[in-house]
Amino acid sequence: MSLQCTVLKQDLLEGLGSIQNITNKNGTMAILFNVLIETSNGGLTLTATDLEIGLKIFIKAEIHGEGSLTLPSKKIFEIVRESGSEKISIEEKENSWVVIKAGQSTYNLAGMASDEYPEFPEYDEDSFTVFESYLFQELIEKVIFSVANEQENIYTLTSILFEKEKEGDKNYLKMISSDGHRLSIMRREVPVDLTNFKVNPVTLIPKKGVQEWKKFCDNKDSIEVSFEHDKLILRNNQDVMVVSLKTGEFPQYKAIVDAVQLENCLEIPRIPFLDSLKRINLFTEDVFHTIQLAIDKDFMVLSSQNADLGNAKDEQVIAYSGEPLTLGFNCRYFIDTLQAMECEKIKAYINSSNSPCLINSDDDPGFTSIIMPMQL
Repeated sequence: MSLQCTVLKQDLLEGLGSIQNITNKNGTMAILFNVLIETSNGGLTLTATDLEIGLKIFIKAEIHGEGSLTLPSKKIFEIVRESGSEKISIEEKENSWVVIKAGQSTYNLAGMASDEYPEFPEYDEDSFTVFESYLFQELIEKVIFSVANEQENIYTLTSILFEKEKEGDKNYLKMISSDGHRLSIMRREVPVDLTNFKVNPVTLIPKKGVQEWKKFCDNKDSIEVSFEHDKLILRNNQDVMVVSLKTGEFPQYKAIVDAVQLENCLEIPRIPFLDSLKRINLFTEDVFHTIQLAIDKDFMVLSSQNADLGNAKDEQVIAYSGEPLTLGFNCRYFIDTLQAMECEKIKAYINSSNSPCLINSDDDPGFTSIIMPMQL
């Protein structure tokens, strides 16, 4: 029997939309640009993979004929998105062709046989721990901006380090990222017993996998999470995501944090500082975004210079009682950090003119950022 079904446009659009970042990656196999569509449990299962991330999404549908096929993911997404009909029918024909009907529109679309599609990774069905989804969205938002780009020589920096901790009777989850020039740490207390929640000694999740994890949490109250030796598995009802983990070592981030003495403190209003940085950044050089911070008693002057455009200067009132400092930093790093925070006032700790800057806030519990200085 061949696949034949009717499905609501909105349900199919949401399902196809959730897999576009996976299927539209440049791959070595043509079929990876396709989505596998199968009838199952009174609905359709959409499967996408780039061989590093696998995602299965279940959507309700009226099934008129059982079967499976693969179709170009981007093209069927575009067809459904532009459709003016609330319902869409899909009918498989010979040689993996399908007829798609949406209102007065009819499309003939060439697919590929489903038996050529890669197998979905197997995993242990009984090793999951349930968490509230927002916990991971918050963790990811606080660290994703400082993950290294794929061109980074130390390839483990293109991943996020994931850890669990226990202090007394409290359980914590942590995510840590670094691109070699800055470090972001987010620790979140969780109301879950983590005794049976297994995490590898070094658990490295690639950036794209973390981004898809955050998206998987959208519109879900809770998700089930499990780590195995080489993969992360996320589950919500019949939806499943499997992410291949990376191997290797991550920098000893705790030693970097401990090296900053929490004594020489600047208290700075976050939003005025962020606005000032955006203004100053208009006159930085495009590659390094270098700015100068001249700090004195309760006062900070930000300045930047561009050889082709000119220069800019901005002043901020702060709370500071230490020795005068003149420092160079990448302006973009400060902007990214402050945009990830939610507090009214930040605390910035700087030991000397050549020292890294540690940023945290009493109103952003669990978050720490360290930004390395630049030579002026």
